[in-house]
Amino acid sequence: LLRSSQPLTGPNRRRCREDEKLLGTILDEGERGFIIDTRSAPAAKQARMGGGGTEPKSCYPQWRRLHRALERGRPLQESFSRLVEACSDPSPSMERWLGRLESSRWLGHVKAALSTACLAAQCLDREHSKVLVHGAEGTDTTLLVTALAQLILDPSCRTMDGFLGLLEREWIQVRAALCHFGRVWKAFSRVPKMTPNGEKSLCPVPSCPPRSLCKVKENTHSLWAWLEQPEEKQKHLNPLYSHNPLVIWPSVEPQSIQLWQGLFLRWIRPCQQLEEAWEEMQRLVEGK
Repeated sequence: LLRSSQPLTGPNRRRCREDEKLLGTILDEGERGFIIDTRSAPAAKQARMGGGGTEPKSCYPQWRRLHRALERGRPLQESFSRLVEACSDPSPSMERWLGRLESSRWLGHVKAALSTACLAAQCLDREHSKVLVHGAEGTDTTLLVTALAQLILDPSCRTMDGFLGLLEREWIQVRAALCHFGRVWKAFSRVPKMTPNGEKSLCPVPSCPPRSLCKVKENTHSLWAWLEQPEEKQKHLNPLYSHNPLVIWPSVEPQSIQLWQGLFLRWIRPCQQLEEAWEEMQRLVEGK
């Protein structure tokens, strides 16, 4: 599983023989790989006018390009803002709530991201092929797809330590947009026994400030060290966890896409009963 930014072919269809050689050495003789582009085909074509573009088929004969358009930038931010506004309404009517949720289009973005990640995972696991993922800059949607694919495929990424390592290398080190966390929760929520991390382990992370700008490592204590404390770690573990080394396949059917209530509705819905139920579940499992 590889990730990169777009090739800089430009309007004159420039070639980069170093890139061609690099991707050529990744594949064995006669093997085919997949390039998953997180832009639509028209958007990728239009990017040539700005110096970007796609890999020319003639220069990458062993690679098959697949376009899976994922929103990024302003449209995604506006969708996120509309969702937050809808969730901040303390007393909406049923029609108003459903209408605002639908108009935000947030759950559609979640479904598209999960579907693309499942495609990447399927190419790796079932086709036994190499996969290169990129969009424009190689951030945001690219990192989202590669991170979700790792959660689907690699059971070590679904442990507490593995998940923190995934966050560090795939999001925090490259300052990716953490509003994508809803996709992670969706991947976990449909298979609750497959990850030792509880829902609460995801909630603190989106509140992190821009680390590099604020010099977090120099001026603050590590969030990871705090989460690794035994008393804190216990709060974030999933009592239903049962280790499974197999691949997990989250459902992407429209009926199964849910809103992450523990994050988006945590300020207007009392969570005491939910926390009490979670603690009782832990006691039952430990007693058993």
